[in-house]
Amino acid sequence: MPGEREKMAAGEWYCCLDPELDALRDAARVACHVQNTMPPGGRGAMAAGLRSLLGGVGEGAYLEAPFHCAYGFNLFLGESVYLNAGCVVLDNARVTIGDRSMLGPAVQIYCADHHRDPLLRSRGMERARPVTLGQDVWIGGGAILLGGITIGDGAIVGAGSLVTRDVAAGTTVAGNPARPIVRRD
Repeated sequence: MPGEREKMAAGEWYCCLDPELDALRDAARVACHVQNTMPPGGRGAMAAGLRSLLGGVGEGAYLEAPFHCAYGFNLFLGESVYLNAGCVVLDNARVTIGDRSMLGPAVQIYCADHHRDPLLRSRGMERARPVTLGQDVWIGGGAILLGGITIGDGAIVGAGSLVTRDVAAGTTVAGNPARPIVRRD
């Protein structure tokens, strides 16, 4: 019978209150704490402990402090990815951020989807859905990306937007929920 981590990885309903998952989240909290409290000159683009925790880090990827992730091992950053201050990535599922993509301050990525049944939710039942950002994506400050979405290459998400659906390559979306807009620049 698969454990809770295996169920989480498979996108099935799992119990987030599992001791193994607790330990993994603790390791991520420690790595994020070091990232967030180390002087910028000492950590460079990313503190070594956080870099080793992440699933993959491309050359030139840079994380501003403060930063928070749930697990770390499900977060994959392409080359020259930039995450501004205050980004939160609840990487219960795989989060892939393509080359040269930029996230503004306070961008939040939520892979966790809690159960709708209040009793099951109170018992820690949730599932995880991946988030994928293509190359050259720009996510404006304060945007929230929900699990299960893909944002295509070159797309732009306006500041403060709530993204609940896929965004096609080259499209600009904004609002709550985010919808395509016509650019006038």
